[in-house]
Amino acid sequence: MLDVPNKEKFNQIITNREKVVVISHVNPDGDAIGSALALTLFLRKCDVPVSVILPNEVPAFLKWLPGYDVLSTCSLQMKVCRQLISDADVIIMVDFNEPGRLGDLQSEVEGSNAFKILIDHHQHPASFTDILISESWRGSTGEMIYLIIRELGLMEKMDTDIATCLYVAIMTDTGNFRYGSSYSEIFDIAGDLVDYNIRKDEIFTNIYDSYSENRMRLMGYCMTEKLVVMPEYKTAYISLTMKELERYNHQVGDTEGFVNIPFSIKGVLVTALFIEKKNYIKISFRSKGGFSVDRLASLHFNGGGHINAAGGESNLSMEETIQKFTSIITESKNEII
Repeated sequence: MLDVPNKEKFNQIITNREKVVVISHVNPDGDAIGSALALTLFLRKCDVPVSVILPNEVPAFLKWLPGYDVLSTCSLQMKVCRQLISDADVIIMVDFNEPGRLGDLQSEVEGSNAFKILIDHHQHPASFTDILISESWRGSTGEMIYLIIRELGLMEKMDTDIATCLYVAIMTDTGNFRYGSSYSEIFDIAGDLVDYNIRKDEIFTNIYDSYSENRMRLMGYCMTEKLVVMPEYKTAYISLTMKELERYNHQVGDTEGFVNIPFSIKGVLVTALFIEKKNYIKISFRSKGGFSVDRLASLHFNGGGHINAAGGESNLSMEETIQKFTSIITESKNEII
């Protein structure tokens, strides 16, 4: 069960056909895209005029999702996105916890007079909306969208397309139910979604078995040349420069999941992936057990997320960023258990 505050507002949106814009975060993943598209398709089934916006491009392996054709991308259609936000009565944001994750849309959203709703499962949500629906212990935002639809008593609006988007959201954010899913309700929800005739096996193939040859060769390069293991600290990391990415014709989404590769090594409990961008280093952190990478990211790398999955960034060079990370890990040796 999910506590949905101000249910009457959701009912008002549907009854009055208020103009809605659904938005998720920069560098969207499966949960961000799946949640946003599912909510959009649901509201359309309710005859609500709704648009969906993402700050930047969708990874190729997610472009098959139902509803992708109605999505507007800020990095490609900024004028269109600005107009949609300007015209909105309600802005519903999904799968992020602070306005900085809106990227180039932040000022547009913060300057809007629209009623704002946030639906999210990350820790420490900032106070920047009129309604906050936050349960940080959940494995995905997708399951929260499902529960909202159920709490509103509108499950008759659920269909195969909506269920497919929600299943992708849940599956990808839990690593195909490997982590963040240690409670029965998430499997009950997944089972219910399967009953809407989604093509579960085809979904898995589309997500995990449809990468390019370049991506597979990049992964091999990471494992043979870029994987660094710190066995005494139960930690491993991978770093990739812009030149290395270019060498393998990197496309958006190609490094998805690379941060989890070192977990295949026995004894590794903390992993990191460092990717060089134009003006900063993008970092992904993962952990097993009680070591909080959310705390690591928020204290040292301008980021945050979940206890066992977080992200951050660094304005230092790649070498300096890695040195900073390894120093922190060295000092945290007794916490990594």
